[in-house]
Amino acid sequence: MGIFDFLSGEFIDVIHWTDDTRDTMVWRFEREGHEIKYGAKLTVREGQAAVFVHEGQLADVFTPGLYMLETNNMPILTTLNHWDHGFRSPFKSEIYFVNTTRFQNLKWGTKNPVICRDPEFGPVRLRAFGTYSVRVADPAKFLVEIVGTDGEFTMDEISFQIRNIIVQEFSRTIARAGIPVLDMAANTRELGHLVAKDIAGTLAEYGLAVPELYVENISLPPAVEDVLDKRTSMGVIGNLGEYMQFQAAEALGRDGAGAGAIQAGLGAGLGMQIGHQAAQAGPWGARPVAEAPKPAAIAPPPPPPVEHVWHIAEGGKTKGPYSKAAMGRMAAEGTLSRETYVWTAGQDGWMHAEDVAELAQLFTVLPPPPPGA
Repeated sequence: MGIFDFLSGEFIDVIHWTDDTRDTMVWRFEREGHEIKYGAKLTVREGQAAVFVHEGQLADVFTPGLYMLETNNMPILTTLNHWDHGFRSPFKSEIYFVNTTRFQNLKWGTKNPVICRDPEFGPVRLRAFGTYSVRVADPAKFLVEIVGTDGEFTMDEISFQIRNIIVQEFSRTIARAGIPVLDMAANTRELGHLVAKDIAGTLAEYGLAVPELYVENISLPPAVEDVLDKRTSMGVIGNLGEYMQFQAAEALGRDGAGAGAIQAGLGAGLGMQIGHQAAQAGPWGARPVAEAPKPAAIAPPPPPPVEHVWHIAEGGKTKGPYSKAAMGRMAAEGTLSRETYVWTAGQDGWMHAEDVAELAQLFTVLPPPPPGA
């Protein structure tokens, strides 16, 4: 047996990695003395990359495929060692397998509220959370900048840093976007795209990329949400007097004692009416002269109409709310025109001021433009 046959039997000649952990990003191929046989077979599967590190220096990066580790197909490693093509002794290098697939369903969220200025409510505090996915885009840079000499690097070791980057960029994006709080639910997709675009440059320095980033929810503090719910309830109720009468009648209908009271009241009223008629008939049944009819009860006046407040849309921003009197002054000054978009609670979307019956009359009292204008 020759010396080369002895070396062939001593060292591993098949190098590969199969991952069943679903959270390992980098795994170092371990063997005694870091010695790799000349001519060994390297298998790199889809979703992987193999990085060679020789004497502390990054040598080569192998994409998916089957490779025979020889000096003629590793030019960088050959240059580092000044090998001849006939050199066949084992070489000492480290091989790191990098998982290049997507790591999905990762969570992010704001630990503390983000303060921003809302055009309708003023300064508000917001919380947000969502999910994202990440993958290794540049295995060599990721190994140099993040992994170092870690033999098994998992997603948990970098997820906290990525979450901090996402939250920081989300805070900046939401502060300068100028989107009203009530409209944020309709713009979560656009916000996710903006945040993903802003963090792409920072993560590229780590050799990472974020293919997807979703904003699942944006919420206000509980106290503000309670007030907002009450305001919504008032808009749904409409006439408060009629609603209170309905609630009282519904409560009596649900309660058995209430139903008995209603029946007892009806019986007492009927008895009083019969007694009154008998007294009018007299002891011999003679009917008295008919009395003059009593005046009908005067109905209470209806509740005053609800005063609407209006919002104005100009240049992609909202202004207001303004009362009807303020809208009249703006129409007189010329800052409110017939084509101005306006909105109020209960209205189906934005409309031109002239298409709203309550505001159209503001323009009818104005004089027409002068001749020759």
